[in-house]
Amino acid sequence: MARSYDSRKRILVTGGAGFLGSHLCDRLLDAGHEVLCLDNMYTGTKRNIDHLHANPRFEFMRHDVCFPVYVEVDEIYNLACPASPVHYQHDPVQTTKTCVHGAINMLGLAKRLRCRILQASTSEVYGDPSVHPQTEDYWGHVNPIGIRSCYDEGKRCAETLFFDYHRQHDLEIKVARIFNTYGPRMHPADGRVVSNFVVQALKGEPITIFGDGQQTRSFCYVEDLVDGLIRLMESPAEITGPVNIGNPNEFSMRELADAVLAQVDTKSTITQLPLPADDPKQRKPDITTAQTKLGWEPRVQLREGLTNTIAYFRELVEQGEA
Repeated sequence: MARSYDSRKRILVTGGAGFLGSHLCDRLLDAGHEVLCLDNMYTGTKRNIDHLHANPRFEFMRHDVCFPVYVEVDEIYNLACPASPVHYQHDPVQTTKTCVHGAINMLGLAKRLRCRILQASTSEVYGDPSVHPQTEDYWGHVNPIGIRSCYDEGKRCAETLFFDYHRQHDLEIKVARIFNTYGPRMHPADGRVVSNFVVQALKGEPITIFGDGQQTRSFCYVEDLVDGLIRLMESPAEITGPVNIGNPNEFSMRELADAVLAQVDTKSTITQLPLPADDPKQRKPDITTAQTKLGWEPRVQLREGLTNTIAYFRELVEQGEA
């Protein structure tokens, strides 16, 4: 009997108490589904999901995806993994285990249940790219033994596992390559550039730019990103991905700093620090696949997204939590 993707589903979101995961849980609950949020709280926080506990269709399970889990669900979004360099480099061996063992365990669960599973991959699979913008058929330029490799190569291996389970076991898979995303519920100390700049500006501290500030990123607002993930999950089975999900509008680090300073009344000045090892110089998605196959493209522009993000961090700073 064919499954209907229009009816209520019980959906597992690993990493569901994290930045992206908690917003995804919100959207799935708003759509009427039941959500099982699984997180070991390594980078996720209870604050992100406190507002969901009163919902009878929401359930939280504290668990590490490096170990098998036995639950009954209709779909799986595998978002579990620290995503910022500060966090994934803190325990690089565990980061690789989370990427690889986590993928194996979630794929094994999906195979047993014969359910659809989505992998939250990353633009980091492209490394420091020699192709710009990055298309899904670009294989990447990654250092396999660098300080970022635990995440870059861990996610690349996870993609391999997903496609091998698809080919070998006929499993329905979806692979999203997520580009830089920002918005409320980012961890204030995750070391990512948007949270760094905003918190530094709100505190009146120097805004730290690495290198000459001309390296670029493309920033996607979290609501747009979650919409892209859901559209990919609900797309026809033959659309496996990988699909780039990100905002193709490109900004240099100095342009981002100026955009933050324009919205925060602060005495902060800009200071430059040495560029970290293996830090990509350019990052911009080609989203043609998402546009043509999913009918998706980002709607929230940087100025509007920064306004919401600054308001969130301002509250944290005032409460002494950032």
